[in-house]
Amino acid sequence: MKLRIFILLGITLIITSCGSKKPLVTKVPDKRVVIDEPIRSNKRKVHQLDVPKKNKKVTSKRITLTTKQYIEKFAPIAVREMHHYKIPASITLAQGILESGSGRSPLAIRSNNHFGIKCHKNWKGKRITHDDDEIGECFRKYKYPEESYEDHSKFLITRRRYSKLFKLRTTDYKGWAYGLKRAGYATDRKYPNKLIALIRKYDLDKYDRNKNTYVKSNTNTSISEGEKTRFFYKVLKGDTLYSIARKFNISVSKLKRLNNLASNAISINQELILR
Repeated sequence: MKLRIFILLGITLIITSCGSKKPLVTKVPDKRVVIDEPIRSNKRKVHQLDVPKKNKKVTSKRITLTTKQYIEKFAPIAVREMHHYKIPASITLAQGILESGSGRSPLAIRSNNHFGIKCHKNWKGKRITHDDDEIGECFRKYKYPEESYEDHSKFLITRRRYSKLFKLRTTDYKGWAYGLKRAGYATDRKYPNKLIALIRKYDLDKYDRNKNTYVKSNTNTSISEGEKTRFFYKVLKGDTLYSIARKFNISVSKLKRLNNLASNAISINQELILR
């Protein structure tokens, strides 16, 4: 009898001990679930980090800086083109900024083409292929960026579809912006608004009024070779060295050094070297 009792007790203990292991088995997946939670949380944090916005902010500052440098470099050329062809300097600069990405687009870098002008039938200069509306389209290639500016002016003035634009004042940049779109310069419906936005953002219309800024050069008119290119400003009534320096974002001391001035005295119609 005692033997049976001991056997039953042993079986009961074995069953009880086996049953006690079940919670341990269930705890293993529970622990795995707990381990998974931080991983899912980290994924949400990566998503909420919003890296594109941070990059956009930094890129926006860089773009603004690059654009200002572009304007400083090419504004005198745009003004010179305005003197010759009556195209607002603000429009030329805005188109150059937009079409060339402030001189940083692949087409501008590879071919100095700042206005996206394609070859067309009568083009006899150098060519380059570039993917645009279609793959491998033919675009004009220039030795220097300044040549692109000159060709842009000739492109507009020699085509009848743009003839109405030249009846507008050079200070009417809005009329020019919408007129270019109507004449078929670009297919983008927002093209005029983009040009106007750039002109307003960077105050480009001031160059439409500064008609006494121009370029002189020796044997090479390339903007790339600054040692052979000089930018001049003809002094107007009421101008001072300070106002001129401020207008063209240079220091008075640099202006005096460029022009070998011993004092701040200047006279009307005096030609001052800007760069």
